[in-house]
Amino acid sequence: MTFQRLLDAVGASVLSEVCAPAGAPVPLGDVVIAEPDSEVGLRTGDVVLGVNLIDREAALRLLSLCALQSAAALLLKAPAAVDAEVTTAATAAGVALVQVAHQAGWAQVVSLLRAALDSEGLGESVVGLGVAEAGDLFDVADAIAGIIDAPVTIEDRTSRVLAYSTRQECGDEARVATIMGRHVPDEVNAHYRRHGVFHRIAQDKRPIYVPAVVEGTKPRLVVPVHAGGDVLGSIWAIVPGPVPAERAVAFATAADATALHLLRRRAEADRERLVLTDMVARVLHGKAGAADAARLLGLSAGPWRVIAVGVRCDDTDEAETQRLAVQERLSRFPGSRLRSPAAVIGSVVYGIVDAEPVAPASRRHSEWLYELGETAGRATQFVAVGGLAASVPELAASREQADDTLELLMSGLITDSQAVHDDVWAKVVLRRVALAASTALTADIGPLRHLVNHDRECRTSYVPTLEAWLEEMGDPKAAAARLHIHPNTLRHRMRRLRDVVELQLDSPDIRSALLL
Repeated sequence: MTFQRLLDAVGASVLSEVCAPAGAPVPLGDVVIAEPDSEVGLRTGDVVLGVNLIDREAALRLLSLCALQSAAALLLKAPAAVDAEVTTAATAAGVALVQVAHQAGWAQVVSLLRAALDSEGLGESVVGLGVAEAGDLFDVADAIAGIIDAPVTIEDRTSRVLAYSTRQECGDEARVATIMGRHVPDEVNAHYRRHGVFHRIAQDKRPIYVPAVVEGTKPRLVVPVHAGGDVLGSIWAIVPGPVPAERAVAFATAADATALHLLRRRAEADRERLVLTDMVARVLHGKAGAADAARLLGLSAGPWRVIAVGVRCDDTDEAETQRLAVQERLSRFPGSRLRSPAAVIGSVVYGIVDAEPVAPASRRHSEWLYELGETAGRATQFVAVGGLAASVPELAASREQADDTLELLMSGLITDSQAVHDDVWAKVVLRRVALAASTALTADIGPLRHLVNHDRECRTSYVPTLEAWLEEMGDPKAAAARLHIHPNTLRHRMRRLRDVVELQLDSPDIRSALLL
């Protein structure tokens, strides 16, 4: 693969050429990570990533090493990538200099580069297997079905169906449900998980025989699809029983050719996802180019609301799977013009949706929001809806409101899994004030600290009594009901606590300060 072809494969949203040597195209080697102050072994044609390298002198030293070892390209982020001295030195040394987009993670860049290089190198593995050379994954599935003499499905690592072969007459109920739903049914997946099938897919490359123990299913022969250390997916064949060894070997060999297609598919999906995430982030944070990004997203006429979804789960892989599932649901929101006005940014899934269906007064809003937050397994999802945005610039404010509402949900200050900012704005205000008060150490100011210490040392309940009295605006019956005590008990406590500290509760300033 040549340098220019690599740039085209990864895409301009991730890599942009700063300068490139003139002359014949240089064949590329491997992707090499060079971190500051670490030794790097380079070979001719290597693509070198200057990870976390922003210092000019360090960039020039690495550039000198690249030139000495005839590396093909050096990838840097700004400011080093656009430094005039570094650019001049790269041109003189004959090393291509490439700027990596600021928002692109280095791990993502490595994945994209290696996927592009690997897909080029795997091209020849297709020849002779009877698998389509360039194209359709459904053709690949049909070719593999011919090899194993059984209907097959090709699935990604989350059990989502990417392609399936013909020969439906040899299938079973689970296969029909899988193809119709584009995903393996949950109960069938649970059976495979209990029997360690997915663990073996992650750990092994050999075919796995799965007996038929779920009603309505036939036995399966599964072959994992790996590339390097990554699990890309798996191929499932419906078989009448144990398969002869030579046929199983041929089935396993087909996985190498399938890896080519899945690598290309993943690289393309990663590029598209990165571009989409960048556009959504620009709009939601009001960055430069937000208007152009909104136009590309199809956001031409509001009003809209921003939805933010947080996922809580101890299992990192499960949490990521749930975020992608939420993104897919958001992209199919009723009334959305495009399929993808949604993206995962950091650990939150954001969507820009038509305002009417999620307005607090809408009968559809609660039902749809709960459906959006539906989850399987150990994950918990929280759905927060920002305020109304009548124009693109107002989407940044709606996103901030959605973030504030999501923090209320995830911190447990709202005992629910979904909320709209219009309904909880008062709690947002109080939380912001409370956070500011805690940083300013306001609890140490005035008499409240003495009351807190007295409760701790004497086991009294003066602080919660005072808080209830303040929140109920001095109404002894309402405050007593809140504390589940008799009003006379509350009155007695209020008299006693004034013996501990001097409080002028007839002053509105003092009441406000105490409550804060």
